[in-house]
Amino acid sequence: MEHYYRELVGFLSARLGSRQAAEDVAHDAYLRVLERTDAERIEHPRAFLYRTALNLVVDRHRRHQVRQAEPLEVLDSDERWHSPAPTHDMQLDQRLALMQRALDELGKVCRDCFLLRKLDGLSHQQIAEHLGVSRSVVEKHIVNAMKHCRVRMREWES
Repeated sequence: MEHYYRELVGFLSARLGSRQAAEDVAHDAYLRVLERTDAERIEHPRAFLYRTALNLVVDRHRRHQVRQAEPLEVLDSDERWHSPAPTHDMQLDQRLALMQRALDELGKVCRDCFLLRKLDGLSHQQIAEHLGVSRSVVEKHIVNAMKHCRVRMREWES
């Protein structure tokens, strides 16, 4: 399914008007597909991936509309944003520690590609230039890192 990535990003870029937004949606779509818990085989992986991506575009659009309609004061007064439950903090810390373990298992270039994308928000092209590798290598490393982390997190959280 990884070989559909570039094609999917191009498809989404045309619809979203932004390559960065398209890459974000494509990553999320791959994660959704990788997160599937049912063992049922996907008959048409390309169509399934595209449908997942389009659903994410619709969700993204709806969230944007809701955010536009909701006054900022509501967010400021919402207790959830100021005092998360202690057990939630602990679970988050444990998940972050597990994620760090999974990332430590990756090769340096693979880990760097993933972190530069997810933490620093660099585009695939910027990462490629920064690391001196091709854009397709960056794309493959990011997908492989996401897949590895997802598999390891499932194993450790079971």
